Amino acid sequence: MKHIAIGILAATTMGLMASAASAASTLEAVKAKGFVQCGVNTGLSGFSSPDDKGEWKGLDADFCRAVAAAVFGDGTKVKFTPLSAKERFTALQSGEIDLLSRNTTWTINRDTALGLNFAGVTYYDGQGFMVNAKKLPGVNSALQLSGAAVCVQSGTTTELNLADYFKANKMEYNPVVFEKVEEANAAYDSGRCDAYTTDQSGLYGIRLTLSSPGDHVVLPEIISKEPLGPAVRQGDDQWYHIVKWTYFALLQAEELGITQANVDELKASGGPEVKRVLGQEADTKLGTDLGVSNDWVVNIVKSVGNYGEMFERNVGAGSPLKIARGLNGLWTKGGLQYAPPIR
Repeated sequence: MKHIAIGILAATTMGLMASAASAASTLEAVKAKGFVQCGVNTGLSGFSSPDDKGEWKGLDADFCRAVAAAVFGDGTKVKFTPLSAKERFTALQSGEIDLLSRNTTWTINRDTALGLNFAGVTYYDGQGFMVNAKKLPGVNSALQLSGAAVCVQSGTTTELNLADYFKANKMEYNPVVFEKVEEANAAYDSGRCDAYTTDQSGLYGIRLTLSSPGDHVVLPEIISKEPLGPAVRQGDDQWYHIVKWTYFALLQAEELGITQANVDELKASGGPEVKRVLGQEADTKLGTDLGVSNDWVVNIVKSVGNYGEMFERNVGAGSPLKIARGLNGLWTKGGLQYAPPIR
């Protein structure tokens, strides 16, 4: 029995040591190469798409920059890997990327069978439908789409939700399936499909890229919950915490009124909570305990602003999409965005 107990203790100790080593591995690798490798969409307006100069823009791309700012103090230390829906999880599992920030829905299967950890919900969304109003002038509801050809991306929750919705409503449909979003967009724009389905935020972005955006309408039905957020590999708690608390820091900064314009001023003049969040509290170890510098929140906000600034610039009133905050508002303003205390 003594030998068994010693063996169990040794195995437990070895497991804890292995866990500790794994926990530091991604951060160490990121620091060694000098940048965060971030997986993003191949091109989705408002979330991650390259501009005319090849610079990646969007809410998801800015979140990658926020993580880089937390780790390096410099939001430019990030490289982007554009991935299709089919490629994204393999790229993360294999270590090709350090972080997936690609309008990806948090589900139980992805949390368990795929071995991912989601760090939060950067955008609360839901699946919808878009149609060409000139070609289908009488259609104002998804319930009128029985028999329609519907463009959809493969390897997505969108594809599964589409099947569930039509089955539940005893309707027939013809799925026209594509691996890449660009292929689906082109097929829908050419009239190959009667309708297009994806996250509603995506539909607003895709509509802007069509040959006649004004001809297309997004139908009112939301047929699913699509909590979109960044994901990392399981088994690396420290990296998971850095990504998760980067998200919370963006929310906390907005709640406290910390912006790109005033962050330096508030380091000196802010109240106790503001100074604590910005790493100005005496003898603070909040940042170093996380594995970054104590002014990590300052670096994040200087790089991309707070969550509200990111939202408005990329998908909100200051963007071509002009999406209302809605569920993505702070909890203090009737939304779902809520961060635990940084203390």
